[in-house]
Amino acid sequence: MPYVCLLLSGAALLVNGLAILGHLPRRDAAVLGLVVGTVQLALGAVVLSLGGAAGAAPTAAGILLFGLTYAYGGLDTLLDLGSKGLGWFCGMVAFVAVLLAFFWLPADPLISVLWLAWAVLWGLMFASLALGRSGLDHFMGWALVLASQVTATVPAFLGMAGLWPHSAQVAAGAAGLLGLLFLAAGVLARRRTAGEWRAADKPGTLAALPRDARR
Repeated sequence: MPYVCLLLSGAALLVNGLAILGHLPRRDAAVLGLVVGTVQLALGAVVLSLGGAAGAAPTAAGILLFGLTYAYGGLDTLLDLGSKGLGWFCGMVAFVAVLLAFFWLPADPLISVLWLAWAVLWGLMFASLALGRSGLDHFMGWALVLASQVTATVPAFLGMAGLWPHSAQVAAGAAGLLGLLFLAAGVLARRRTAGEWRAADKPGTLAALPRDARR
């Protein structure tokens, strides 16, 4: 069941990243987020009901945090709530994600690395939505697009196939790959921003730029 939730997260993270980058309407991503969040909340409640199983509580907590984020984010867009509350919620979840990373480190180094990567993504949403650092949006969008498949979709298929790796070497390799992906997201975001500023220097193009590029 956790692997199914990971697979759904891969889709939701990818679509939200594309929406942030302007390739999809935000409302489209919001609807998907609301659907995925609702499903994950239901699955998380089922996992939580298995209280006696080893690791059931922290696994359920992780699923519920993802589900609440997607559902809250979807409602925030559809109801035009302003995103401030969502941003502070993401800040809290980023902190909990770090705690979960340390919790899982002895038993499952790979999931620990994934939780650290997710903590970075939630931290970016906190900075953008709660602190008003909209200049990070391009970086956040690319980070979501690039990291979504490595932190969610691929691990989901590994888990469903019974091939989940538990070695520290694999976890270290995953950490290195994710570091490179975040670096690539930064490079792509800088190229996008530089292109927007060059376009702003041309007559008649300012009105077509995103609002944060006009500042």
